[in-house]
Amino acid sequence: MKLIIEPAANPAPAGRRAELLANPGFGTSFTDHMVTIKYREGTGWHDARLHARGPISLDPATAVLHYAQEIFEGMKAYKLADGAMALFRPEANAARFNRSARRMAMPELPEALFLESVSALVDIDRHWFPDVDGGSIYLRPFMFASEVFLGVRPAKEYLFMVIASSAGDYFKGAASAINIWVSDHYSRAAPGGTGAAKCGGNYAASLIAQSEATMHGCDQVVFLDAAEHKWVEELGGMNLFFLFSDGRLITPPTSGTILEGITRDSIITLARERGLTVAEVPYSIDQWRDDAASGYLTECFACGTAAVVMPVGKVSSKDGVFTIGAGGPGQITGALRDQLVHIQRGLAPDPHGWVRRI
Repeated sequence: MKLIIEPAANPAPAGRRAELLANPGFGTSFTDHMVTIKYREGTGWHDARLHARGPISLDPATAVLHYAQEIFEGMKAYKLADGAMALFRPEANAARFNRSARRMAMPELPEALFLESVSALVDIDRHWFPDVDGGSIYLRPFMFASEVFLGVRPAKEYLFMVIASSAGDYFKGAASAINIWVSDHYSRAAPGGTGAAKCGGNYAASLIAQSEATMHGCDQVVFLDAAEHKWVEELGGMNLFFLFSDGRLITPPTSGTILEGITRDSIITLARERGLTVAEVPYSIDQWRDDAASGYLTECFACGTAAVVMPVGKVSSKDGVFTIGAGGPGQITGALRDQLVHIQRGLAPDPHGWVRRI
């Protein structure tokens, strides 16, 4: 299937675009174009178009509004040192998108079509890249049930879309390390649930816990397992790592309740290459508190596409507050972040072939 490209007849004026790019924020300044591809049972994927960004019309009985069949991805496009645009491990996003589709009883999108869609959108809207610290073009591929019907069954029609947004640092203006709140009665996911799928319902379920974290003066919320409320899992949208004084680095295992983060996987690879012993093992909230108090835990950080790597300085809960190390960014955390960012932006060697030039 060929992606038909129809350039926007009325793109944003250069002056208005420059104004937006001077301070893009995150997720608020959108580019001129979007991709739409339709799916119908019996027909398959069809009508693939890249065209002017604009509103979409939905019937009140559109299935996604009632049964939440929806998945998405988050990825970034970067400007390399030579001025070319590039994506970071987009094949991994395409594969995870299809894993999410299978879990949500939705049709899989051919990975080649996924890659063509995001690459073409970056190419036509490359002038929306903001030359600010941490600047990128954030890409949001997503799919939802578009069939008009009421009934509890998988839909027979879907719409795949990609939109793009000029983005700066996710935690702009934040402290050098974040403070996170331990949710003791809200759960993000349970075994057999949708924790490993990147679907909107997971994020909707985390919002009340995130509001609780904000109310307690914290930047993010961390969830414990649903069964025992004992084992650390992940933040509302980021994976966690713990570094110890003996050079051991651990992260909770992806056992169906944790999103398999692409940044997480990249950090594991880079950390092992630095000589760290990396393990994916359960880690309890009590052990986290005790290891921080004894000094055995020296650094802790969260990671994800939006924020890349963010040091965790303090952890708050109904039982009090404990500090990790000196409460600021750690040396290894900073080194791993710098190495990853430099690879993404073409400033360091890319031995794993993670960067895909456009």
